[in-house]
Order: sequence, then C-alpha cells, then structure tokens
Amino acid sequence: MTLTTQNATTPVEALPISTLYSQVRARTLEIVAPLEIEDYVVQTAEFMSPPRWHIGHTTWFFETVLQKYQPGYQIYSEDFLFFFNSYYEGFGKRIERPKRGTRSRPTVAQTVAYRAHIDDHMARFIEQVSNHGEAENILAILRLGLEHEMQHQELLVYDIKHLLCDQFDAPIASAPRAIENVAGMAEVEGGLFELGYDAGRDAGEPPAGMRALRNGALRNGALLFAFDNEKPQHKVFLQDFLIDRAPVSNGDYLEFIKASGYQDFRWWHSAGWEKVNSEQWQAPLYWEQKDGEWMIRDFAGFHLVTDKLNEPVSHISFLEASAYAKWAGKRLPTEAEWEKAASFSPALNAKREFPWGDAPPDDNLGNLFENGLWSVAPIGAFPDGQSLYGCQQMIGDVWEWTTSDYTPYPGFKSEFDEYNDKWFVGQKVLRGGSFATPRLHIRTTYRNFFHPEERWIVSGFRCAKDR
Repeated sequence: MTLTTQNATTPVEALPISTLYSQVRARTLEIVAPLEIEDYVVQTAEFMSPPRWHIGHTTWFFETVLQKYQPGYQIYSEDFLFFFNSYYEGFGKRIERPKRGTRSRPTVAQTVAYRAHIDDHMARFIEQVSNHGEAENILAILRLGLEHEMQHQELLVYDIKHLLCDQFDAPIASAPRAIENVAGMAEVEGGLFELGYDAGRDAGEPPAGMRALRNGALRNGALLFAFDNEKPQHKVFLQDFLIDRAPVSNGDYLEFIKASGYQDFRWWHSAGWEKVNSEQWQAPLYWEQKDGEWMIRDFAGFHLVTDKLNEPVSHISFLEASAYAKWAGKRLPTEAEWEKAASFSPALNAKREFPWGDAPPDDNLGNLFENGLWSVAPIGAFPDGQSLYGCQQMIGDVWEWTTSDYTPYPGFKSEFDEYNDKWFVGQKVLRGGSFATPRLHIRTTYRNFFHPEERWIVSGFRCAKDR
C-alpha cells in the first residue's frame, strides 16, 4: 500500500493534514445528519449503497492505514473489515455490493462508534506521523483517503436522492439567477495540446498554471493533489472544433423528447436502443409525467420542466447524451477537446487550473457542494467562471460526458493498487464535477468514469462539432 507524494520536495510538516482530516470527516456526518435512523440501512438498487455503509467504508479506509503503520494497533472488528470493504481484493473477503442493504448489523450506532474510535486513533497517529520513517508515503495515503472520502460524500448525495429525493430535509440555499444568456458554440483552434495533470516531476514543481506555488505552498489549506489516472501529462493532436458554450438544457432536451427521440432508433447506439426498450426509458431519470406534463423531482420538490427550461439537463446516461447529439447534428466532445476548452489560455500558450484561472472555486465561479444548492443552477448564473473560449459552467452543476473511453494515459503508472487502474475497461470519461462535488476535490484534469448506461449520477453534457 504505497503511493508517491505529489511533490516530494514539500516538507511533510507543511501539510496541515490534521485540519483537513477533521473537516472532511465532519462533512460526511453533516450530509447524513437529516436522515432518520431507518434511512441509513436502505439500499434502493444494486448500484446504490446504504448511507450506513458509506460512513463505515470511509472509516475502514483509515483503519487499513492504522493496521499497516501503527505499531501494536488492534483491529476493531473482523466483521467490520468484511462488511465495509468495497472492491479491494488485497484486503480480504467482503460482502457483495448488492447485499450491502440486506443486513441490519452492524447497527448505525455501532458504525458511528466505529467511526469515532478510528478518528480518535487517527488524531493521535497524525500528531506523530512526521516522526515515522515512511512519513511522506503515509501522508500521501492519508491525502488519498480524504479524496476518497470526498468521492463518497458525492455518492452519498446520489444515494440519498435515490432513496428520499424531495423527502430529504436538505439545508438548501437560494438559487442564483441567470445573469446573461449563453448560446452558440465556441471556436477552438486545434494543434498539439498537453492533456492531463502536469505533476512537474522533472522540475519538482506544481502544474504550469500554478508556478507561484513553490515548495510547501498550499491551495485551500492542502497540498496539491491529482489522481494517478490524470497523469502523465502528454501531447495529443486536436483538429479545430466547435463546442457548446453552455451545457445542454432541460429545454433543449425536452425538444428531443417531443421530437420522438426515444422512439426513433436512428439516433441511438445499439446498446442505447436496447436500454430504451428493456428499461422503458422515455426521459432522464427523475423526470415523470403528470397530467400530460413532464415534471422533475429533486431535493427541493416536484417541478414542471417548463419552469426549469434554462437549467442543465441532469441524470443523463452517455447513451442518451450520444443520441441527443446525433439528433442535433453534433457529437460529444473528446476529453482532450473538453479539457482544452475548459483550461487553455491562447495568450499564455498554457493551461490554467480552472476555466477562470488559478484561483480556487467560490460561490461566484461555479456550483459545487459548498454552494449549498443541492441542485443545478440556471445556465448563465456564473459568467465569472467562464473559460477564455467563453464556455460557461464547465466546473460544477453536472459531470459532462465525453466520447472518450476510460483508458490509461501513455506512460501511466499506478500509485495505489486497485484504486483506478482496475477500471480501465468498458467505461466512459466524464469531466467537470457537479453540484455535489466538494470544491477541493475538482480541477479541469479530473477524470471521472462510469458505464455508458448509468444515469443515477449527476451527469449531463455539452455537444461539439468539427469545424
């Protein structure tokens, strides 16, 4: 269980891991706080997990660190190690994913006690970690563990929505208004492009757009981080292309539905047409018909689609996104096209960390978890967050499907066994984050991945076109 640090020259004591650990762990419990005790153990589908399992599994991760690196540590419970493992073959047997909701034990109270026990041990462990002979590896693993927990915080939002949706008493902030109308497509020049995260290994520096952050520098109070599947940065060649300045909206997608898009095989991949018929798809997930009108159910209630025409369409599968794009006479972008449109500065001939620059996200730049909306925002609500090509809302709101297969970049080296590399088959890449993504967790090089038919995630898309 080893992982190289992102910047080996950074002194380990410069990383405020104890503060970040406390903040991330507390947020998970804040997310589940409105749940009733009965809600914690329900699994609504094979691809979902009960909330109790998430709060236990994210604790299990840190117990494996204690097992390996804390001398004399005693395992809390062999049964917990079995129940809260996910897919890590190297850590022994585990309960099958579809059966996570078939057990009432460990109870919620026992799971919370387990979490508190591990947190107590971790607090003392982190205090002494700089004295450990493998301090840098341990800190890198802890940082990965916190990124892992942020991933599960987003999954918790998905699972709670599938379980309760508008019955969940989420603390919802007021939605922003659209400040400007966003329409049309941006023109992006082709040529060589550096795809992926610049780990700066040769120079021992942060990414090109972050050169001011030298050794020991922090962003949002934490050492710069990227997953191994975002690396190494490498050259790709792009043709000139066009890309939508805004995500596809509910209004746009409603036109596809009205044009009998779900009844016409011409727009669909074979796998998509099979899903349309076998699953009886007629609209995105969480869309329902009532008295002949399409409605959307979300955390805030049951709404007419006509009242949400200017919001990004969400809970769309890759198969549906592809069908819409073909119907519209366009296509989905590749992940390289998406990343260039989101990050590249022609004037600097370099990438920036976010569409708007290198500053971290805030309420005015994009709709991420800290905005507290628990939903997508209107298109045009974040003009300050647009890229230099004029593309808006590329960070936050919805994960955006690309046409790229989730495969390793040339020269890929796994930095953590069984984390990313075992999934390099049969999945598609999504970019940009969603309203459920923590701010610290996202950047333009982040590669999310799901199977083409999945739509329980907060996923949408924008289209592209050849020039």
